[in-house]
Amino acid sequence: MTQGILYGIGVGPGDPDFITLKAVDILSKVDMVFAASAAKNSHSLAAKIVQPHLKASVPIQRLSFPMTRNKQAREAAWQDNAKAVIKVLEEGKNAAFITLGDCMTYSTYGYLVKYIQKLAPHIEICSIPGITSYQAAAARINTPLVEGEESMILLSGVMGGDKFRQVSNHADNVVFLKAYKNVGDIAKALDEAGMAQKSVGIVKCGLEGEQIINNVNAFQEKKPDYWTLIIAKKSGHCVES
Repeated sequence: MTQGILYGIGVGPGDPDFITLKAVDILSKVDMVFAASAAKNSHSLAAKIVQPHLKASVPIQRLSFPMTRNKQAREAAWQDNAKAVIKVLEEGKNAAFITLGDCMTYSTYGYLVKYIQKLAPHIEICSIPGITSYQAAAARINTPLVEGEESMILLSGVMGGDKFRQVSNHADNVVFLKAYKNVGDIAKALDEAGMAQKSVGIVKCGLEGEQIINNVNAFQEKKPDYWTLIIAKKSGHCVES
């Protein structure tokens, strides 16, 4: 039996109109869709975005990925989920693994692919890029991410501002993704680097309840929201909203 193909599909940052034409085309043809969900709930914004583009007969299977710092628990989940995907592909079905934003940028899909390649190197994998949340946010506030010879550093905010403190002297522009529970410390680190005044926080970009926070120091007091990112600049274009 012919093996199925796994398509990793970035469906954009949340606005349903930001899904690519290529992603829509592939979704209209696959036999199964996989979507990541947290261990505590089965909600998937990515699944909601792709639903209109699927045939009615195509099931969406949610794979649970625990949000834990326990390395063994994470690796066990990645391996179990990889085996579940491989089983479907080896039945000759084409499948898509959908993820918000871009499938190769801070995505669960990247970990899954490593395990599939290790356990079943014969499986064909095709990754379809998507619009990232920070691209959408930069467009929303009409601010270039980089200009001329400027550089940009992309950071995860999961552990707060310490990583930024290590590289702040080398950053013309910085983007923090996953600036959630530790967003207050990120704001403090930007203030320490003299970049707070040229920083903007965007919450739920393109979604209902969108907020643009022009003073990132407000995050030191504001209740954090899961859908938060920060764009910060040291020189060149000031952020505009």
